[in-house]
Amino acid sequence: MILCAGEALIDMLPRTTTLGEDAYAPYPGGAVFNTAIALGRLGANVGFFSGFSEDFFGDLLKQSLAQSHVDGSLSLTVDRPCTVAFVKLVNGHATYAFYDENTAGRMLTEADLPPLPDTIEAVFCGGISLPVEPCGAAYERLFVEASKTRVTMIDPNIRPGFIRDEARYRARIEHMLTHADIVKVSDEDLLWLMGDGEIEAHIELLLTKGPKLVCLTMGGDGVKGYTAGHVTHVAAEKVTVVDTVGAGDTFNAGLLAGLQRAGKLTKAHVADLDEATLRAALALGAKAAAVTVSRAGANPPWAHDL
Repeated sequence: MILCAGEALIDMLPRTTTLGEDAYAPYPGGAVFNTAIALGRLGANVGFFSGFSEDFFGDLLKQSLAQSHVDGSLSLTVDRPCTVAFVKLVNGHATYAFYDENTAGRMLTEADLPPLPDTIEAVFCGGISLPVEPCGAAYERLFVEASKTRVTMIDPNIRPGFIRDEARYRARIEHMLTHADIVKVSDEDLLWLMGDGEIEAHIELLLTKGPKLVCLTMGGDGVKGYTAGHVTHVAAEKVTVVDTVGAGDTFNAGLLAGLQRAGKLTKAHVADLDEATLRAALALGAKAAAVTVSRAGANPPWAHDL
């Protein structure tokens, strides 16, 4: 099983009523939640860990997981509000207004971490759950402990507006990167993390810190997978982009699902990926992401959609 650990929230997405009025509609979301949903829809064996509110928003999140065949049994349900994000789209790109104080997900602590069943072969973390406390410290500990025996993947998905203590956040990401087998980044992520310079040089340096595979997503230019032995480029699928919400999250799912399908989701196999296996996993991620960007909101494809 692949365990996705991180934020689950409600995206309030802009819509228009039958009377032509501007309105917002609630949709389950969150970067790590989206990755779990996409994995379930692609047929992967996947679980999800987070904190859920006891209200109807929490119920909506749980229902969405179940409908996409995601096991949420390790998650907690507590008497706290749900994180809510209002989304504004400008030329298809999303900006957000978050309401996250004292929420069920935000207030998750290290004491709330469950023992990981032996069936969990990989742990995925990232998103806006890492720069905030106390849940950021909890996910960091879960990730580092899992890295001893399980494949670990991180997508920092850096949102500078969420970072209140930059030094602590940088230290956390650096620590998690050294315990990650797989890292997914955009060029914006890399430049924020490592400063000005050549992207290729940054990735070469990142590979010396511990990761065995670094995936660089490049929007319409596709994705590159970097290992110590080779660089593999997969072109983006040509689609009409409606919006980019959930694109990177879906790519993460496709990559992990591809490795799981190939029987390569172990630390030894990820450390020695052949180019054919990597290309197939990158291609599944790119194809799944292309479907997501052709739809409104984060609505990952099912396996039969591909």
